[in-house]
Amino acid sequence: MKLVSVDKMLALEQEANRSGLSYPQMMENAGRGLADFIDRRFSDLKEKSVLGLIGSGNNGGDTLIALQHLASRGWRIHAYIVKNRSKSDPLAELVSHAGGKVINASEDEKFNILKNWINECHVILDGILGTGFKLPLKNEIADILRIVSKMQSSTPIVAVDCPSGVDCRTGEAAPECLKADFTVCMAAVKDGLLKFPAMGLCGEIVSVDIGLPESLKAWEGVKGRVINEEDIKKLLPERPPDSHKGTFGTCVIIAGSTNYCGAALLSAESAYRSGAGLVRLAVPGAIYEGIVGSLPEATWLLLPHSLGVINEDAAAVLLPHIAGTRAMLLGPGWGQETETLEFLKKILVGKPIETRKKRAIGFSELSTSPEAQYECLPPTVIDADALKLLTKIENWENKIPSRSVLTPHPGEMSVLTKTPVPEIQKNRIAVACEYAKKWNHIIVLKGAGTIVAEPGGEYSVIPIATAALAKAGSGDVLSGMITGLLAQGIDAYDAAVCAAWLHAKAGVEAAHRLGNTFSVNARDVIDSLSDVFKTISGKN
Repeated sequence: MKLVSVDKMLALEQEANRSGLSYPQMMENAGRGLADFIDRRFSDLKEKSVLGLIGSGNNGGDTLIALQHLASRGWRIHAYIVKNRSKSDPLAELVSHAGGKVINASEDEKFNILKNWINECHVILDGILGTGFKLPLKNEIADILRIVSKMQSSTPIVAVDCPSGVDCRTGEAAPECLKADFTVCMAAVKDGLLKFPAMGLCGEIVSVDIGLPESLKAWEGVKGRVINEEDIKKLLPERPPDSHKGTFGTCVIIAGSTNYCGAALLSAESAYRSGAGLVRLAVPGAIYEGIVGSLPEATWLLLPHSLGVINEDAAAVLLPHIAGTRAMLLGPGWGQETETLEFLKKILVGKPIETRKKRAIGFSELSTSPEAQYECLPPTVIDADALKLLTKIENWENKIPSRSVLTPHPGEMSVLTKTPVPEIQKNRIAVACEYAKKWNHIIVLKGAGTIVAEPGGEYSVIPIATAALAKAGSGDVLSGMITGLLAQGIDAYDAAVCAAWLHAKAGVEAAHRLGNTFSVNARDVIDSLSDVFKTISGKN
C-alpha cells in the first residue's frame, strides 16, 4: 500500500480527473472496492446487515455506493445520514431504490432509530468525516459517535478512508472518535493515520484501488509503503520439497555474555523459526554449558572471553568460521565492556589478523602462519549493544559491510545520532530516512509502527502497534528473524521489512492466544511465528 500526504492525495485525484478519470468514477470505484472488502471479510456471517453512517463528503458518497453493491449481494442495508446530505441526494435515492432504509439524523431527535439500527446490524461503516477534517469535532457529530461507541459492543466497525474525527495530516483525534476494526483507505494510506493517537484507532489498515493510473506524475516522489500481508507473501522465499538445509543457508550469530545468556538463545531460535537452514551460535565459553541444552538444533562456536564477555581474541577464532555463511548477527546480549569493543574493532578493521586452528570443541589453537581477515563479511545485522559500541569507532558507517541492517529502538537511535528521543519519536519517518541515506545502510527504527528505511529513499511502515512486544528480548527475536531471512538469500531491505511485519503479527497473535498483552514474553512471540506463517503461506 502506498503512503501519501493528504495534499499529495488531492494532487493525484486532480491529475486523474484532468486525465479522464472523473471524480464520480473514482467514487464508484472506491465504493465498489469497499463493498468487495466488506463482502469478502465478513463472508462467514449467517445474517448480513450493515449500517452506514453517512457524511457530506466523498467518503459518505463512497459508503452509499458500497451499500448499493452490498444490497445486490444479499445484504440488508441502512443509511443514517449524519451531516448535510439530503434524502433526495441521488446516491441516497439509489440506496432507497436498492431496498435500503434511509433517514436523516435531523428526523431522529432522540436517536431511537439509530439505536435500533445499531442493535440490528452486524457491521457498521463509518463514513461521516474524511481526510479534510480538522479538529475540533462539532457537537452534533460527537453526540452520534458517542452513541455508536456506547452501543456497538462487539459489532465490527469499518472506517471509510479514516476514522471520523481523525486529522489525517497530524494524527490528532477527537475523544469521541470511533475505534475501527478495519480502516479501508482509498488508493493510498494517508500519513497521519500512522501517527498516534490515530494509529491506535485504525485497526487493520487495508486499501482499495480507485483506478488511479501509475503513470500520473503526482506519483513521482512517493517513496513510502505501508506493508500488508500480500506484500509479505511476495517476499517470502519458496520452500521446495526437494530442498535441504543448505538450500536455506547458514547464518552465524555472535551473541551473549554472562549477564545476558538468553539473548543468544532468543536470536538463534528465531532465526531457525524464520526458516534458516543452519544457525551457528558463537558465544563466550563461560555461558556454553548453561545454554547448550536449550537449543539442540544449533551448532556452537566457543569464543574467548574476559569474565564472561567476548574479548578481542575472539575475532581470530570467529573469522575462519564466517566463510560460507550467508548472514551474520552482531550484538544481542553483548554488554558494553571495553574488551567487546576491541573484538568489534578487529572484526571490522579490514587488516590481517592472527587466526586460530579449529579444535573439536572449546577454544581454537593459534595457527603458525597468520591468514588475512576475510575481505567480505556476509550480509550483517547489527543490534543492541553492538549499536552503542559502534559509536566508539571512528567512521564506523564506512567499516561495516555494505547495506548492513541496523535495528535500533528509539533509545539506541538517540545514542547513534545524538538526537533526543522525543525528537526522534516526533519525526520517526524523517529520522529513519535521513540516517539510512547518510550512513548508506538499512535502518529498522523499532517501536509502534516500525519503520524500515533504505539508502535510496524508499521506506516501509509496519502498521501494527501492540504492547505485547514491549518486553525484554523482543528485539533479540526481531534481529534473529532478519538474520534468518537473510540466510535464505532475501535482499537485506526486503528481509528487514518481512521480519518486522512477521514479528509484529506474531506479537498480536501471542496476545490473542494468551488473552492479554501483560503476559506475553519474547518466547511467546517466537512460539506464535508458526501460526503467522501458516496464515500467510498455507501449506508452506
